[in-house]
Amino acid sequence: MLMRGVIRKQRALLFDIDGTLADTDALHVQAFNTVFGPRGHVFDRARAARELLGRSNASIGAEFLPDEPPERRAAIMAQKEEVFRRLAAGAVQPLPGLMALLDHAAAASIPVVAVTNAPRANAELILQGLGIADRFRALIIGDELPHGKPHPLPYLEGLRAAQAIADDAVAFEDSRAGIAAATAAGIATMRSNLGHDELIAAGAALTAAAFDEPEVLALVTSRLAS
Repeated sequence: MLMRGVIRKQRALLFDIDGTLADTDALHVQAFNTVFGPRGHVFDRARAARELLGRSNASIGAEFLPDEPPERRAAIMAQKEEVFRRLAAGAVQPLPGLMALLDHAAAASIPVVAVTNAPRANAELILQGLGIADRFRALIIGDELPHGKPHPLPYLEGLRAAQAIADDAVAFEDSRAGIAAATAAGIATMRSNLGHDELIAAGAALTAAAFDEPEVLALVTSRLAS
């Protein structure tokens, strides 16, 4: 039986959380140094961007705590996240232009989904701290899936939650792992606080300092055109 009429395609915006919705990177670096410093690993922001940010806790623990058994690695990473949450509580602010872009999505009935490698407790703290938790149709947690970023699975799950296809979606990221995940899922990806050359090499379609820059809005509009 043929369906009558035209089926409207579903569009979507997918957002990483840390460093994308709010500039939490410095807080993560501080938390890592609190817990990892006594273990011989000290990070500045540049090193953290290269080696830590955007990665799953499992992969970080495997690299920097190789002599610890899995249970101890998990406990150390949990300690780091507890330190981060203490630092972040009441201290997060949206990055420039975010609220305007979310308002645009709401007015156009475009679903938004959060896709992160962060633990659920961290992600929920940030979304609630920004006052935007109710704007997101779904919260996809990489560590709750068989594969986190840089594997495309978290973004494929984000598309499924939004009932969208990659050609009709835009992702916003701030790490190599996240850009790799979104682009491997076939999603046009933009927005980061890494350097322009690094982003383009990782597969980003556009770099920008704010969500409401004309180039960002133009790409979102063209990508999500009805």
